[in-house]
Amino acid sequence: MDSSGGALPVAPFITARGRLQTMSSNRKGDRRERELVNALDEAGFAVMRAPASGSATTRELPDVLAGNGEVFYAIEAKSSSGRPIYLSGEEVEALVYFSRNFGAKARIAVRFDREDWYFFHPGDLYVTDGGNYRVKKETALAEGEDFESFTGGPTQTKLGGD
Repeated sequence: MDSSGGALPVAPFITARGRLQTMSSNRKGDRRERELVNALDEAGFAVMRAPASGSATTRELPDVLAGNGEVFYAIEAKSSSGRPIYLSGEEVEALVYFSRNFGAKARIAVRFDREDWYFFHPGDLYVTDGGNYRVKKETALAEGEDFESFTGGPTQTKLGGD
């Protein structure tokens, strides 16, 4: 807060991945990553948030690593208030590269406000003309793997499907 008791303006900054971000959106992303880590832990996974996640590092690491002794995931976690989520081609390529070398399955986890987490294999994401990746809220709800299915619970039933 400033001396008058009002909130200080939030100065934007450039992340290690070259994205313009504000501190408040970065804190929200951190909070969402911790939320995912806690949910995976409660579902019986050994899980950790990568220490370099979101920090200034030259190494591209996934946001979350999780495993249950049978399956291991390297996860890039993204959240949004409702607007489409974009990932750079470099982010997705780095996730796939790390996952392959680590022996984990690469997944993109997305969460929109007032919705649950949904998971995608990188190859299932929409690729833009510029080579970036996009997930719309409607796509997440219709095509994403829900948390319960992802963690080994019952699979999600899609309306209209056989």
